[in-house]
Amino acid sequence: MTAGSERVIPKVVVIGGGTGLSVLLRGLKNYPIDITAIVTVADDGGSSGRLRDELEIPAPGDIRNVLTALSDVEPLVEELFQHRFETGNELTGHSVGNLFLAAMTSITGDFMHAIREMSKVLNVRGKVIPSANRSVVLHAEMEDGTIITGESKIPEANKQIKRVFLSPPDIKPLAETLKAIRRADLIVFGPGSLYTSILPNLLVPKIGEELCKSDAKKVYVCNIMTQAGETSNYTAADHIKALYDHLPEPFLTSVIVNSAPVPNIVKRKYEEENATPVELDEEELKKLGLEVIAEHIVQYDGHIIRHDTKKVALLLLDLLGEKYNPSYDDFITE
Repeated sequence: MTAGSERVIPKVVVIGGGTGLSVLLRGLKNYPIDITAIVTVADDGGSSGRLRDELEIPAPGDIRNVLTALSDVEPLVEELFQHRFETGNELTGHSVGNLFLAAMTSITGDFMHAIREMSKVLNVRGKVIPSANRSVVLHAEMEDGTIITGESKIPEANKQIKRVFLSPPDIKPLAETLKAIRRADLIVFGPGSLYTSILPNLLVPKIGEELCKSDAKKVYVCNIMTQAGETSNYTAADHIKALYDHLPEPFLTSVIVNSAPVPNIVKRKYEEENATPVELDEEELKKLGLEVIAEHIVQYDGHIIRHDTKKVALLLLDLLGEKYNPSYDDFITE
């Protein structure tokens, strides 16, 4: 870098929730990019659901997972925030991180303020923003016309989903969310549960509108396996069409899809959960006007399939083109 030149770090916004988002962020955080994670707060199961209902706060679970994924602390501290009590009556099932967020929200009176304070404690690389600063409820209208209420109950219904929607109707995004989308060089969606982790963020009023207006590159990281009760028998293009059905217009520029075969022994394990590999229907994706990035992006933890976080991170950095400069020495690079 020449003397006097201004260093501009590319801005990457990642939208989603659940395990998939956390895995992706662990791969991205060590590179010289400015990360903002916009995270769903529609979770209503387990510890998150209990705290949401009892304290009337946004569900903290996905936020906690993302904060720890982006943290730069000793492993024991991260383990502490993820620790879940297994005994203790009222404490059973609660994680320390969820309780920390709930307590800080009670002290400050503001969920976003609580996230900022926890970000300081965990030395978070980037910014974490809830898609809404209040509790929201996710509903699904099924193809047979029935309405299922509650994020955790939607997959359990095991019916084909027509659309999902949020209540109450007057939900508002944080100003920081809209600002991050407007300034982004790259916006990443997923991986994660299509209807219950990704779409709840896009349905918050004004967020979908800003995404459609954004000039940033917008890429969907497709799931490797289908999910029973959500995306059974979905191809990669079916995932994209479901996203488009919920927004005013097509908004993606690229899609990253796994092209590697899944071993039979792993497939058989997932068949027990009625899950199968997502079919790469490349021609259908191209008909949707997308740049198709088909790569071997899987890794295995025993018989559990995960996205290869480093490979996916490098593919995303490639999309930044000249805006990405790996020579910045403020970050840990691999």
